[in-house]
Amino acid sequence: MDVRQHWDRVHAAKPPEELSWYQSVPTVSLRMIDSAGLPGDASLLDVGGGLSTLVDALLERGYSRVSVLDVSAVALTGARARLGDRAGEVEWLEGNILDTPLPPSAIDLWHDRAVFHFLTEAVDRAAYVEAAAQALRPGGHLLVSTFAHDGPERCSGLPVVRYDPHGLESELGERFRGVEHERVEHVTPGGGLQRFLCCRFLRV
Repeated sequence: MDVRQHWDRVHAAKPPEELSWYQSVPTVSLRMIDSAGLPGDASLLDVGGGLSTLVDALLERGYSRVSVLDVSAVALTGARARLGDRAGEVEWLEGNILDTPLPPSAIDLWHDRAVFHFLTEAVDRAAYVEAAAQALRPGGHLLVSTFAHDGPERCSGLPVVRYDPHGLESELGERFRGVEHERVEHVTPGGGLQRFLCCRFLRV
């Protein structure tokens, strides 16, 4: 399967407000980012950010070094169009997090709402963890949201891996220490219920 083509088709098929993961305001992510207590010039990376409104909220909070990485050019084009003139304040990275080079120890906060749970192969999960460990500075924050252990088994036509807090921390390994976690019941635009696990870790 060509991952880029798949997600381009998903994003082109519907308006963002009709996609199952849509949030007008990413409340839990913002609360955890606020809890990290980072200064306005901290470097924040939204992995798989696509058409998420998180970048809008981060700019409104005064963060000046925000990057959005996504495999879908369609999603990134839509996000830039939504932001208009403010799109120039953001670094846009088109690529797969598993093979996109990032500067070492340069990121203060790594945010991922729904990428990790699509990594069904152990080798891909290991590559993801290595990328995060290399890119985050010591003491940096890793925010990862996945489907909870009782969440959906598939999303957007793809299988996923579901987690509880212990399972996710074990998967990330000894270079990350769990700080907080929260179960979230997300109501989709179609009225369905998706149970998420949202966690914040420190790079140790």
